[in-house]
Amino acid sequence: MNPALKELLTLLDLEQIENDIFRGRSPDESRQRVFGGQVAGQALVAAGRTVPVNRPVHSLHAYFIRPGDPSVPIVYTVDRVRDGRSFTTRRVVAVQHGKAIFTLSASFQIVEKGPEHQAPMPEVPAPETLPTMEERITPIFGEKAAEMFGRRRPFDIRHATPLTYEAVKDPSLITDRTNVWLKVDGELPDDPLLHVCLMTYASDMTLLDTVLLNHGLAWNDGRTMGASLDHAMWFHRPFRADDWLLYAQDTPFAGSARGLAHGQVFTRSGELVVSVMQEGLVRVVDAD
Repeated sequence: MNPALKELLTLLDLEQIENDIFRGRSPDESRQRVFGGQVAGQALVAAGRTVPVNRPVHSLHAYFIRPGDPSVPIVYTVDRVRDGRSFTTRRVVAVQHGKAIFTLSASFQIVEKGPEHQAPMPEVPAPETLPTMEERITPIFGEKAAEMFGRRRPFDIRHATPLTYEAVKDPSLITDRTNVWLKVDGELPDDPLLHVCLMTYASDMTLLDTVLLNHGLAWNDGRTMGASLDHAMWFHRPFRADDWLLYAQDTPFAGSARGLAHGQVFTRSGELVVSVMQEGLVRVVDAD
């Protein structure tokens, strides 16, 4: 198995230290704060482990309260808010240094039938026809930077639309939409909770980039800074995170140093399986 994927699966395999209390860790990296997708994914693992397997998660709503410290463990406490006939509700608080850094509310439902419709999948090139991240980044940052960005990671990501770095150099590439193919770089066991937790992790990787792309900005342009503020996801149908998924993203609004981004996740066959909304802090410091 890809070592980076193996490490991510280890991060999502929380340690249970008491009834409804779990402990997670962060990767040994030089990050100044914990990646938001990691906390969201771990919190959903904690919630899911207190719910019967025949009740898959159908939605989550989360707030990023404080930056996470990657040097110490994160404690997740689960509140069993409700266990009803059809729905189960859980609330999770992630704690470090005695303070809440993240909260998540998640709802789980038994499988039921009802009316069905969905938005159409955008027409984009097949993932195999698109360059890897390393191939896209090499012309921008050079071989040394491409080696750093392109080292083997848990997810294989292929952009069908411009990167923020490219739009900074060429304003004609500015757009309010981002289409990204992604899948974990390896095979996964048949655990539905694991697949949704991995998609929760991945959903935070590119979403706010769509806001920047609409303004010709990039996180490394020397004047843009930001962070995730809140995050919501709706899980419509089962899917596999080790199959190609199209993450179609757009940005309906930005203002007051905040940007709103919307995402839809489709299987390769065109099924809409996840919807995502996120608001993030986006501050731009003028060079003057």
